[in-house]
Amino acid sequence: MSEVSSNKWSFSPGGLQPAVDAALGKLHEQRFARRLWERDPALWESEPEHQRVIENALGWLSVPGKMLKGLDQLQRFVDEVRSQDFKHAVLLGMGGSSLCPDVCRATFGTAPGFLELQVLDSTVPSSVAWVEKRIDLNRTLFLVSSKSGGTAETLSFYKYFFDRVQAAKRDRAGENFVAITDPGSSLEKLAHEKTFRSVFPGQPDIGGRFSALSNFGIVPAALGGVDVRVLLERGEGMARACGAGVPAKENPGVALGAILGAAGLAGRDKVTFLVSPGIETFGAWVEQLLAESTGKEGRGLVPVEKEYLGNPEVYGNDRLFVSMALASEVDDEVEEGIQALEAAGHPVVRIELTDKLDLGAEFFRWEVATAAAGAILEINPFDQPNVQESKNNTNRLLAQYKTEGRFAEETPVAAAEGLELFCDPASRETLAQASQRLGGNAGSAEAILATFLEQRQPNDYIALLAYVDASSGHKAILRTVRMRLRDALRLATTVGFGPRYLHSTGQLHKGGANNGLFIEITADDVEDLPVPGDPFTFSILKQAQALGDFESLKSKGRRVIRFHVGKKVQAGLDRLSTLMGEALRRPQNGGK
Repeated sequence: MSEVSSNKWSFSPGGLQPAVDAALGKLHEQRFARRLWERDPALWESEPEHQRVIENALGWLSVPGKMLKGLDQLQRFVDEVRSQDFKHAVLLGMGGSSLCPDVCRATFGTAPGFLELQVLDSTVPSSVAWVEKRIDLNRTLFLVSSKSGGTAETLSFYKYFFDRVQAAKRDRAGENFVAITDPGSSLEKLAHEKTFRSVFPGQPDIGGRFSALSNFGIVPAALGGVDVRVLLERGEGMARACGAGVPAKENPGVALGAILGAAGLAGRDKVTFLVSPGIETFGAWVEQLLAESTGKEGRGLVPVEKEYLGNPEVYGNDRLFVSMALASEVDDEVEEGIQALEAAGHPVVRIELTDKLDLGAEFFRWEVATAAAGAILEINPFDQPNVQESKNNTNRLLAQYKTEGRFAEETPVAAAEGLELFCDPASRETLAQASQRLGGNAGSAEAILATFLEQRQPNDYIALLAYVDASSGHKAILRTVRMRLRDALRLATTVGFGPRYLHSTGQLHKGGANNGLFIEITADDVEDLPVPGDPFTFSILKQAQALGDFESLKSKGRRVIRFHVGKKVQAGLDRLSTLMGEALRRPQNGGK
């Protein structure tokens, strides 16, 4: 099989062909597609307790059809809201409950006469303030979205905005709130107590990252005017194409999963997405799906999104490329770049969408592919065993703050023009001593950063973990930093904004292979906002999350340092970018 084509997609295998053939053969022998639709947990786990979890996590297989049957009721709700002069909708969520709505917001915009959708999934105070400044509180419908009902960030957002609306509308504040949550959750109970306008139930047998075509994704999309009927019909069409009787080679989801799994086993675990502008945010959704589903038991697929396309020589042999493009956005320059990658022997998957509503099909295709890749990698794609550790650390730090009024003081290992560099005590002396070998100002932030980067090994990746506002200016600087790292070191790079990444790539960072170098970035907040009813502010919550994840990474033996950029975040990030350039100009011996 030198070329596989089906349903607007194709695969150029490079040297991956034998591994893909073996993976397809395994899935065929397992009767994977049939057993998937029979919801057989033995495809992934043999232990009864794990099988019970999986049996309760496969409801996404039938959700497009179920949602279509109930669509008239949702449409009546949307019409009611539109008739009552609501102008904005704000999705308060995190991870699986926020990423699909954000894809729909960015991809489809707002249809005439529908609600303008905003998505809040950051505890950085300026991010919360940014949303508030762009809405009319009295004319805003807040969608409090949490499968479990207990997501800390979501509840903090709710407390803040309910307090703000209540100040104006008093006992009628609940009219501006809707809950999307599983039946019986604490959020459902809260919604009834506060007389929310409505509660849309989740399906208990669908995990958050597989919930795109359920109420978690469809309700916000419908309020924004997306043609959700067609979106769901495209999803249902892909479900039929991935059906129980479709052979693995011809099954667009199962075959893609075979490629992903085979690539992971062959060391090409950096799944690098090249997504056309009109559907660019799909990359963030699939990033969570792959990272949180496969990053465990010391292995996993590392999704790389929004890393600019480079020449073949800047890439190692650890890449699988996935091009996703709208038919109307085929770019000749990008196509030339992809052809150069193929000529250099890199495997490339190409997926072409007729229009934006084909995303309904892609949500489903990638869910099936992730399930199949899990079977090849021999992991359970439906749990997230390492996510809770960072949450526990955050809660412990918040309890400490409540008692002592502060976090434990830290001493920076180095400082440079307003930047402070931190690492754990065990690494502090090692990095400082090792930096002396590099000459120049031994023990300086530049030398220690260079020493940290020298720890790299072939086929590692570098993750920038930024607890700052995800503004366009901040994104641009971090993009410059990651391109410098990639081009100088030939390593894959990722950027995650905290705390959002904790609910997506955070599982991979701690549960996947120990092949990441992590650079956490924190900042002071010029403005702060209260979390009503709690003894901490959004700034304190954000700090606890950053410090908690740093501790979690170190407890797993990960290579991690932290830069603190102060209050002038843009200037601090610029200084960090300059420092990175200086560190990379030093002699680099790591991994060679």
